[in-house]
Amino acid sequence: MSGIVRTDQAPAPVGAYPHARRVGNLLFLSGVGPRTPGSNAIPGNVYDAAGKVVDYDIEAQCRQVFANVRAVLEASGARWEDLVDVTVFLTDMARDFPAYNKLYAEYFTGVDACRTTLGITALPTPIAIELKCIAAIKE
Repeated sequence: MSGIVRTDQAPAPVGAYPHARRVGNLLFLSGVGPRTPGSNAIPGNVYDAAGKVVDYDIEAQCRQVFANVRAVLEASGARWEDLVDVTVFLTDMARDFPAYNKLYAEYFTGVDACRTTLGITALPTPIAIELKCIAAIKE
């Protein structure tokens, strides 16, 4: 079985791609960021008068991105515990890794997913974190 997944419970993709795609019992999530569903606001971002991001709260963004991943999983018929691989992109590894790692440990208790964390220079919207996940759905 394969199928495309789209949901209003997660922020709309910023490009021409679905939230996820199921192929057999594997579910591949597109990159998920911390935008708020419906408003596309980015939790924790602080902007100057010109609209440029001058600061952000990585903990707020982590909590929102985890909620967005959960929403895509649930819309796909999967559960948080079905995650088998998580790739995390951070735009400031030195600043954000300790807080992200602490929250990851809280949210992923009992989830034995493999994890890779990469430091990158930018993401397509003014966010500090994005997750790319794979889940294995029980038949």
